[in-house]
Amino acid sequence: MRSIRRRLLFGLLITLAVALLLAGIAIFRQSRTEANALFDFQLQQMALSLPAEPFSSVPGAHNDAGGLVIQIWSRNGVELYYSHPSTPLPPRAELGFTTVQTPEGDWRVYAALVGDNVVQLAQPMVIRDSLAVSMAVRTLLPLVVAMPVLALLVWIVVGRGLQPLRRVTKALDTRAPGALDALPEAGLPDEVRPLVRALNSLLGRLDASLAQQKAFVADAAHELRTPLAALQLQVQLLDRAHTDAERAEAMRDLRDGVRRASHMVAQLLTLARQEPDAARAAAAFVEVPLAPLLGEVVAHHAALAVARGIDLGLDAPDALAAVSRVHGDANALHTLFGNLVDNALKYTPRGGHVDVRLVAVTPAPVVEIEDTGPGIAPAERERVFDRFFRGGAASGPPVQADTASQDDTDGPRAQGSGLGLAIVRNIAQAHGAHVALLDARHGQGLRVRVSFGGAPSGPPPEL
Repeated sequence: MRSIRRRLLFGLLITLAVALLLAGIAIFRQSRTEANALFDFQLQQMALSLPAEPFSSVPGAHNDAGGLVIQIWSRNGVELYYSHPSTPLPPRAELGFTTVQTPEGDWRVYAALVGDNVVQLAQPMVIRDSLAVSMAVRTLLPLVVAMPVLALLVWIVVGRGLQPLRRVTKALDTRAPGALDALPEAGLPDEVRPLVRALNSLLGRLDASLAQQKAFVADAAHELRTPLAALQLQVQLLDRAHTDAERAEAMRDLRDGVRRASHMVAQLLTLARQEPDAARAAAAFVEVPLAPLLGEVVAHHAALAVARGIDLGLDAPDALAAVSRVHGDANALHTLFGNLVDNALKYTPRGGHVDVRLVAVTPAPVVEIEDTGPGIAPAERERVFDRFFRGGAASGPPVQADTASQDDTDGPRAQGSGLGLAIVRNIAQAHGAHVALLDARHGQGLRVRVSFGGAPSGPPPEL
């Protein structure tokens, strides 16, 4: 039974039936008490109305009305009268009221001294119980008869009470797929308003998510158009090459174009994996030691650093490394620091150095990646976290805020996807971390500081 209306109806009817049963028991007990008092008084009055002087017998016909049994003895114990000799009652009870048990059931007995005679009157308790049951039934019968009417009224009232839910359901059913504006809350009862507010909050988040996804797809399509067009042009140039030198140059440009396109696609896939995932929550985060993770990142980029003539090192003092732990996703954090180190290596000229440092762990871990590249202009340090943004360097040749391609002899070139720092910010927000772009401590370069310590937000929010 999943209908709220039916559940309320049956629940109320069952509650009413239990209440009637309890009321019937209480009424029966009260009625039996009153009936006992009434019949006891009747027995007393009848005993006092019998003859007080000695007699040999009581004349007249015996009346069985009310099941009353009369016994009379003389002071000497001689039985003078017994209205129902076949009734198995005690020969003589104590004076006053007593309840005796017989094979035919319980009897209420009253014995009194009336003049020279001992009078005893007895009445079966079943008569009194029958009267009490009859009184209880007559009291509850109108309510039992009215239960169908009450059920109908409850059905109607509950239906009217659930009408706001039907209006909300109809409003949702009649909406177009793209209509994500908030539902009206006017006129809704207090019990329904929180549900509508939660729906409106969900619709608002869904609208923002769809808008961001549309913008992401549009930006991605726009960004992919250029490398694909360049690949097509480079293939045409390769086809038109007449000499080995021209073909070699065209092949080198084609390889560079394929590498750049592959890198952009890889970054797009990485960013897509960091988008919100309903199946993953902050509760799934675990304690991650930072020092071993940073060591893995540096080891992963060591070959690239050697090939480009860059000094890549890790500074993680043992005292800090032993207690450097954060609550998060190890794979995502590896991607975060990997992107920062990759950026630093590709913007640092030959002969430079890139340092990865574990700066502090109290009150929360702080990691810095510092390079000796051209850096980023202070005016653009906030914008470089936007998707597909490419800016200029603080000094030197133009660079971008993401991984660029760089040959062993060339300087940095603005040919990246513009997604690296967007991915970094996305992961950092999910782990309650803050990423700041600062000047290098000594001379030219960029210093990226990742400070943990905020409350993890769970899956990375949408950009």
